[in-house]
Amino acid sequence: MEENKDNRQNTPKFNMNWIYVSIIIMLAVLFFTNTGGDSAGGGISRKDNYYNFKEWVMKGAAKEVVINSEENVLYMYVNPESIHDVFESDVKQTGTNPFLEVEFGSVENLESFLDKAQQDGKFNGHVTFENEKSGDMVNMFFNIFSILFFVFIMIFFFRRMGGGGSGGVFSVGKSKAKMYEKGNDLGITFRDVAGQVGAKEEVQEIVDFLKNPKKYTDLGGKIPKGALLVGPPGTGKTLLAKAVAGEAGVPFFSMSGSDFVEMFVGVGASRVRDLFRQAKEKAPCIIFIDEIDAVGRARSKNPSMGGNDERENTLNALLTEMDGFGTNSGVIIMAATNRADMLDSALLRAGRFDRQIHVDLPDLNERKEIFIVHLKPIKVDNSVDIDLLARQTPGFSGADIANVCNEAALIAARRKAKTVCRQDFLDAVDRIIGGLEKKTKVMTAHEKRTIALHEAGHATISWFCEHANPLVKVSIVPRGKALGAAWYLPEERQITTKEEMLDEMCSLMGGRAAEELFTGHISTGAMNDLERATKSAYGMIAYAGMGEMLPNICYYNNQEYQFQRPYSETTAKIIDDEVLKMVNEQYERAKQILIEHREGHNQLAEMLINREVIFAEDVERIFGKRPWVSRSQEIMGIVEASDSSTSDATQADASADATTDSQPSGETSGPDAGEATTNPTTSSES
Repeated sequence: MEENKDNRQNTPKFNMNWIYVSIIIMLAVLFFTNTGGDSAGGGISRKDNYYNFKEWVMKGAAKEVVINSEENVLYMYVNPESIHDVFESDVKQTGTNPFLEVEFGSVENLESFLDKAQQDGKFNGHVTFENEKSGDMVNMFFNIFSILFFVFIMIFFFRRMGGGGSGGVFSVGKSKAKMYEKGNDLGITFRDVAGQVGAKEEVQEIVDFLKNPKKYTDLGGKIPKGALLVGPPGTGKTLLAKAVAGEAGVPFFSMSGSDFVEMFVGVGASRVRDLFRQAKEKAPCIIFIDEIDAVGRARSKNPSMGGNDERENTLNALLTEMDGFGTNSGVIIMAATNRADMLDSALLRAGRFDRQIHVDLPDLNERKEIFIVHLKPIKVDNSVDIDLLARQTPGFSGADIANVCNEAALIAARRKAKTVCRQDFLDAVDRIIGGLEKKTKVMTAHEKRTIALHEAGHATISWFCEHANPLVKVSIVPRGKALGAAWYLPEERQITTKEEMLDEMCSLMGGRAAEELFTGHISTGAMNDLERATKSAYGMIAYAGMGEMLPNICYYNNQEYQFQRPYSETTAKIIDDEVLKMVNEQYERAKQILIEHREGHNQLAEMLINREVIFAEDVERIFGKRPWVSRSQEIMGIVEASDSSTSDATQADASADATTDSQPSGETSGPDAGEATTNPTTSSES
């Protein structure tokens, strides 16, 4: 009974066949009620009697006479100069080829009259005969053909609007989910998902629910309705959902959140109902909705901003289907998003999505496992060190690592190698992070010296700041949008202290400070450094509560459609003053360090001008061992290498270490604070 009710709900309320029928009827009326005058002669027509016809012929008004002997009807086409006399109108009103329609009695008498008029010079036109019935058949054929052609074009476009699938516009309210009869048809299991140990443990329970639900229901428990996979892009959320279906061996419905949205009103809600109807028939099964934020975004509380749009209707239908009013036994909904903060709170409550499974960026050991998975189809040689690659790619997601492996294979193929070596992988990371080398970019000697002084400033400051990230490589080779870059190997911190953030900020300001001290002027090359330092300082003051005037205060507000700052103008002025003071203090600190180590900085700059790329060993030869080198060695594992081959490897490693340029350092004070306190890995000359 309930399924019949669902079927009635899924039936479209308006049948598109009526549109087809109405259009065909209108076209038929338009074609078949059209008189033959306009189409045949290109002008208007008028009925007249035979005697008037004879008078017009004798006056020389006839241009041509067409005789239909079967109907005893003739058509006299009028000369242009006689149009006004015959129709009492000008050419604009009658058309270029008007004619008179006249009934006659005998063909013989008509022919005799026309022969006499030709002999007398009154009629110099042509006389032709036509079969009216055959003409009607031809016209009818062309009319019907035109209708069929128009209907074909219309059906074609309706099918395109309906998604191009079977049924076209008639199936516009049907679900577009791709169904796999058995999840293991995908060929994906937990063995294909490297890392994510915690997430796999949680979804393993879902597999157990589907395989043996009685074990849980006998104790009075209920099978969870849904699980929401939350995490950054590229971390394997979709792959994990497919692995769950593959392990359980149950039907798997997969679709994107945008598949519910359509240009027709009510289609999204209809597709939601149809999806759950199909899932109930295939239970036990899994419904997977990728990028659910496309349809599950928080509903607006402001009616003036469109509170009854199609997306909200679709969301309401989804909430109703997940609420458990129907028998959804054995149907588990899995969804993935990287914007969980934008989802509607009603969608996240228990009873709908009972669990939120966080799929985070992989750590060092998980990156090793991911490299092992993606290296299987690639022909690698013995020089490839997976531990080294994992250590050189902090902050990389699974998709990033897959891209590195593919790019390395392309680089090896470009140089016509039979295997992919370690240098290919490190060059791939270098290109992905920094961009393609621009060897043809022309710089003046003055510009090159300025860039060298700038990058040497970063290297010097980072070497003498305890908490600055360990330096790996400094380059003044243009790459991407940067004219030069300093590469670091950041720690994978879970929390970041104020001292660590200040040291990193000081390192960022080293380039601008070196320009001012040793060239006497400043340039636009430090724009990227200043932007990151300002964001870091703002995050420390406004979000992390690290200010002197505003200690222990967080003004972070995660409300969507928030058009007002959560603090007053007076507080904004205090924040601005503290940010300015903090940045300038670190700038002066950077200048002081550079003055103390002027000679070593100049040596680094000259080495950069001559070699264009220097490494951590080169800096160590000039400044000596870093005071905190023991900790750096623990992180890097490559500083003590001294031979040239290791130096080459370090060059590649350095380029790989810029990966966390956009990765937060693990601050726990809020998402924006994490972004503002990002571990700097490249300091680019832009």
